[in-house]
Amino acid sequence: MSQKLTLETLESWLWESANIMRGSIDSSDFKNYIFGLIFLKRFNDVFEEKVTAIMADEDCSRAEAIELEQEDGDHFVPEHARWGEIISRTENIGEAIDEAFADIEAQNSYLEGVLTAIQFGDKAKLGDELLSRLLRHFNQYNLGNEHLYKADMLGDAYEYLIKQFADDAGKKGGEFYTPKHVVQLLVNLLDPQPGHTVYDPTSGSGGMLVESAHHVAQLPNGTIAGQPNILLYGQEKNLGTWAIGKLNLYLHNMRAELERGDTLVQPLHRDENGILSFDRVIANPPFSAKQWWTPIEINRPRKTDKNGKEKEVAPSYKKELTDPYGRLGYGIPPRGYADLAFVQHMLASLKDNGRMGVVLPHGVLFRGGEEGKIRTGLLKGNDELPGDRIEAVIGLPSALFYNTGIPACILILNKQKPDNLKSKVVFIDASREFAEGKNQNSLRTEDIERIHDAHSAAFHHNTEEDKYCRVVELKEIADNDYNLNIARYIDTSEPEPQVDIPAVLGELSAITDNLKAVNDELDSYLDELGLVAASAEVEGV
Repeated sequence: MSQKLTLETLESWLWESANIMRGSIDSSDFKNYIFGLIFLKRFNDVFEEKVTAIMADEDCSRAEAIELEQEDGDHFVPEHARWGEIISRTENIGEAIDEAFADIEAQNSYLEGVLTAIQFGDKAKLGDELLSRLLRHFNQYNLGNEHLYKADMLGDAYEYLIKQFADDAGKKGGEFYTPKHVVQLLVNLLDPQPGHTVYDPTSGSGGMLVESAHHVAQLPNGTIAGQPNILLYGQEKNLGTWAIGKLNLYLHNMRAELERGDTLVQPLHRDENGILSFDRVIANPPFSAKQWWTPIEINRPRKTDKNGKEKEVAPSYKKELTDPYGRLGYGIPPRGYADLAFVQHMLASLKDNGRMGVVLPHGVLFRGGEEGKIRTGLLKGNDELPGDRIEAVIGLPSALFYNTGIPACILILNKQKPDNLKSKVVFIDASREFAEGKNQNSLRTEDIERIHDAHSAAFHHNTEEDKYCRVVELKEIADNDYNLNIARYIDTSEPEPQVDIPAVLGELSAITDNLKAVNDELDSYLDELGLVAASAEVEGV
């Protein structure tokens, strides 16, 4: 057998495929095509591996083994969708790949709509020559399990590629990727356990769900039959990003119930009783999304101003928005800030003993108006809903994310706080410790561990840490009009050094004495030389 692929070789080889495409199509389109070909090669190689194993086990022909795999296996590849058939094509290669994807989807309900979201048949973008080069490149290595150090190594390489494409896309990278160090921090804080359900309402490329599964797999009883003992759920609005997320989970040998659609307007994880609830809910929603309730944004009435110009009438969300799922009981966020709409959806999706973590811009901590009302409700409750939902507010360093340089925060909400934390909120200012990068900063392992350890100590024992972590009574927060701005609760300023006046005067006197002695010595030398004394030159100075 040939030498097994290392992760480093795999990552380098896969990223080289992007360089083949560079200059031919827009870099923002690279990822969809490359991810599609990675899947196609992997799916085919696992199929061929299984056919070979059946031939050996059953002592049968290849045709008989393929028939057995079609009956019982979940990796059956129709004949014209097989890698050998596609790579032998010299024309209409894109159409052949599209047909192969459609047939594979028909055989695997989990992949329905995923592969056909990628269109290879557009010759204006992908000519036969470029596709032929890509196929030859992907033909260099076998991606079957026997050729990888571990079965989910391709998933790790896939995540590496997602990051590389996010780096390449700059600000747009934030639309489908949350930096892994932030994901690890969130998962560590929420600490999902074996048997838990975990839900990401803005699942992007699926990184938070994958990391939650990895976290559980490391715990006692964390795996069942080699799979993480966890149930994963998510929803993503963007078709291409949803497809990337589905493939990400698939290539990690994981499964998740990933739905596609607008989570705020049409949450798709429901049953006859309404919104489904989960043990852990985790998300990095788009920061301060605008015009976020599409039913009242389409077909807006228009009016003519005094200059005769026609313009659309801006809707009043407070007056016009009605959520059929009853998630906005603490208040309706303004049209320009969807942040607390996502928070309330996540809270509505929590079990009674559940916990959630969400990345948000700092504005949610202190903005007034309807957002201030929602924040107050989450802390002290209102006529319909209980308060004391906020467990922790954690300030992060600036420039961690692709789509903004501003610092963000993490809110942890909890429907069943421990007794020692009732009517209290943990505040952590972690904004000053990070690794500085050229375009982006990042959290180091020690930064993640310090935040986690400080939160854990405060959560379990109300332990505080000077200038870093405080456990604040709800009364103090109420006295601040329910403003959660971290600087109000953690003073990170350094005291001015105390000046010892007598000591300073003593030092000045000693300096003066030393200066006089030096001048006297210099005068003696000058006098010997018959020159003017130094003391005469500096007299009166």
